[in-house]
Amino acid sequence: MSDAPATPPAPPRPWIGWRLLAMLYDLWPVLALWFATALPFVLIDAFVAGDVHHNIGPFSSMQWLLWAVCWGVAGLYAVISWRNGGQTLGMRPWRLRVRAFDGGRASTRALWVRFGVATLSLLAGGLGFWWAWVDRERLTWHDRASGTRVVREAKLGSGGG
Repeated sequence: MSDAPATPPAPPRPWIGWRLLAMLYDLWPVLALWFATALPFVLIDAFVAGDVHHNIGPFSSMQWLLWAVCWGVAGLYAVISWRNGGQTLGMRPWRLRVRAFDGGRASTRALWVRFGVATLSLLAGGLGFWWAWVDRERLTWHDRASGTRVVREAKLGSGGG
């Protein structure tokens, strides 16, 4: 018999494909939030221009502000979802959940770091996501930078009560 304390088994590490599918699924609620967010910007810009057929000009200050607000709205969607239950709508079908490295609930700060680094990773062609294919723990750059990880929960037993 060994004197070493028993270590709990490591949580299941999800295949990166499940994570990418969850992101694709999450694209839809985020797009809906972006449409709702953009509406006041479009209406205000059209009112200021005095033309209901006016579009927000490319690379205008209004467009940059709209993109910044949309990024923030997407971040709020992700961080609030991760903070309250550990998963977004897209993560639910694949039983994925964001956890701190110690298995507990991640801090709000860590979740914002996660979102920010994931954004940079996407802007770099998804390089930080693809890193998970070669990482021995299947961690992405934003997992490592934020001290969080995505775990896949075991299926709940089906049947009687």
